[in-house]
Amino acid sequence: MDTLDTLLLSRIQFAANISFHILFPTITIALGWVLFFFRVRFAQTGDDKWMAAYRFWVKVFALSFAMGVVSGITMSFQFGTNWPGFMETVGNIAGPLLAYEVLTAFFLEAVFIGIMLFGFSRVPGWLHMLATFLVAFGTTMSAFWIIVLNSWMHTPQGFEMIDGQAFATDWWAIIFNPSMPYRFAHMMLASFLTVGFLVAGISAFRWLIGDRSREVRAMLKTGVAIGALLIPVQIFMGDLHGLNTKEYQPAKVAAMEGLWETQEGAPLVLFGIPDEEARENRMAIEIPGLASFILTHDWNGELTGLNDFVAEDGTVLHPPVAPVFWSFRVMVGTGVAMLLLSWTAVWFMWRRRALHQGRIAGHWFAVEGLPKPVLWALVPMAFSGWVATLAGWYTTEIGRQPWLVQGVMTTEMAVADVPAPMVMGTLVTYLAIYAALLFAYVGVIVYLARKAARGQDGRANDMTHSGKAQVAVLSPAE
Repeated sequence: MDTLDTLLLSRIQFAANISFHILFPTITIALGWVLFFFRVRFAQTGDDKWMAAYRFWVKVFALSFAMGVVSGITMSFQFGTNWPGFMETVGNIAGPLLAYEVLTAFFLEAVFIGIMLFGFSRVPGWLHMLATFLVAFGTTMSAFWIIVLNSWMHTPQGFEMIDGQAFATDWWAIIFNPSMPYRFAHMMLASFLTVGFLVAGISAFRWLIGDRSREVRAMLKTGVAIGALLIPVQIFMGDLHGLNTKEYQPAKVAAMEGLWETQEGAPLVLFGIPDEEARENRMAIEIPGLASFILTHDWNGELTGLNDFVAEDGTVLHPPVAPVFWSFRVMVGTGVAMLLLSWTAVWFMWRRRALHQGRIAGHWFAVEGLPKPVLWALVPMAFSGWVATLAGWYTTEIGRQPWLVQGVMTTEMAVADVPAPMVMGTLVTYLAIYAALLFAYVGVIVYLARKAARGQDGRANDMTHSGKAQVAVLSPAE
């Protein structure tokens, strides 16, 4: 019983660590490229609004980068303290992949981030722009190698087992394993959507508290455009990822869909309460045939049910259903909300001239023709990307259980023989520290936004950098 308690607590502890850690790379991966975009636009136009946007968001990048490094170090410790069996079994593969990340990504970031953060007035413009590009490229490469390892754990290939240890036989097969392209694309899009809504939400917040600067307008357009353009792409990629998961991890798909029996024309369960003891969904609301159509592109396609993953001796070989079922719906629901809000914002931007000249009172509209309710809706959605990303990771990682490396080793095989009270003590400590750090992180971003809105960065926010007065709605020419 103590072993089971240790296993559960170790899983919760690692989930807490990785949940905290992933928040920050999710921002830095895409924010680096957004900063590069701002830097290029400044070089092209000479318009100070782009550099003002750069200077604001580079502070958020630096903060996120530091938080990601610190939380990543504590997370890596757990491979040795809580999960020694993992490195003992697959360390010959996991070790080199993690080393590749350090050699190709972290060193690149470490060398050029100083120039990026502090070199604008100290180095030539082209060098500062190059440093920004290389840091953005480094964060992407870091994500690439981590996703390679994670994908290999889901769809392992290119190795052989010798005396209980995995040895590489084909590194290309390991790197480009069957699920890697889908997971990498899905994660990159998730990062850009997270940053898009963060930029839009913070920009809306700055406008609503009185910041009428031109960079707020530029940032708001950038954030909304990222969200509106990439949400449909993410939906398409999610469909491809789902088809890949159905092929290689059918038990995960069955848990996501709450499907107990193998059947043709399987319904899509919009809502239900999975009951693993009764092997059914209580209070289910279903759309007939839609799950089969989504996952097989055939209304009568066959989907494998969860009951097919129970051994004759009663051993359950599928993941816990409720966490996977609900986290998947949180991810999809958040994505739908992001889609509706971003497209609503784009519609108002597109129609701003006609709407502003219509019968609706002009004060109803704020920056870029957006109604104030839309701006207020963007503010709480600033961190919606975090919600969707965490829900997606819970879906895929809990959905892999009971396997740590699919078909190779179970989670229970890797856990350390540590007393449960010791794991509980470190878990509580981690949770307390992470809660405080997360509160401080969000507080610093809000502080930076308020400071910029008050004009404490040395400029008057109700004027452009060329001295022209601002108006509540952009003219069509802008």
